[in-house]
Amino acid sequence: LTITDFINILRHYYKSPLVKMDELEEHKIQTWRDLAIRQQHKMLVSIDPNQSIYQAVVMLVESKIHRLPVIDSIIGNVLFILTPKKLLQFLFAQFEEGPQPRFMSEPVRQLGVGTYDNTAMVSQETPLIVVLNIFAERRISAVPVVSEQGVVVDIYAKFDVINLASERTYDNLDISVQEALSHRAEGFEGVHTCLGSESLRTVIRRLVEKQVHRLVVVDTRSHVVGIVSLSDILSFLVLKAPKIFSS
Repeated sequence: LTITDFINILRHYYKSPLVKMDELEEHKIQTWRDLAIRQQHKMLVSIDPNQSIYQAVVMLVESKIHRLPVIDSIIGNVLFILTPKKLLQFLFAQFEEGPQPRFMSEPVRQLGVGTYDNTAMVSQETPLIVVLNIFAERRISAVPVVSEQGVVVDIYAKFDVINLASERTYDNLDISVQEALSHRAEGFEGVHTCLGSESLRTVIRRLVEKQVHRLVVVDTRSHVVGIVSLSDILSFLVLKAPKIFSS
């Protein structure tokens, strides 16, 4: 069961702040999982330990998932979980040890790494249920929160939704994003950003060192230009760059 499943359950049962979602307290995990499968018609995506890193990246990117179980095909045990963060850390370490491909020095936006068209954004007053719908409908994992002037002031990610479960505050999803973020656990370091003119190497190093899943791409006035995620980087490094720069 993932945070995405939990979001879909919330969207399925939520009616209004006046109607309690008693089903969340009563249903078993299997009930939730069955509902998620019926809604999305998806089964578990996994990989065998003998398959390659290339195949793992393809599965993560094409399935738009953030965790890939490595399962022993003979006995069916889960051996470990592959994530984009771990894969990028491994690949970056390999790049650092050897000669640098020339594309690592090129601007991230010029390379087309990231999302720059129709980037989803919300205001601090946006109702939380609207944000959850954006996550589900656009299949994204975070949205920048911007001020009235369009300046990025925060970010709301799928991971933040877990606070609703831990504090049992999911009966009112009409609260604002700003109020929802006030329940965020301590330790949040703020929004991590980059410029579109920064090199791919710089962007990857920042993602790895800060251990974050994405950077908000901004201009010199901190206006949102786009987003670069771990999946964007992996897709470029493993699937696109070898074809573009093979010559």
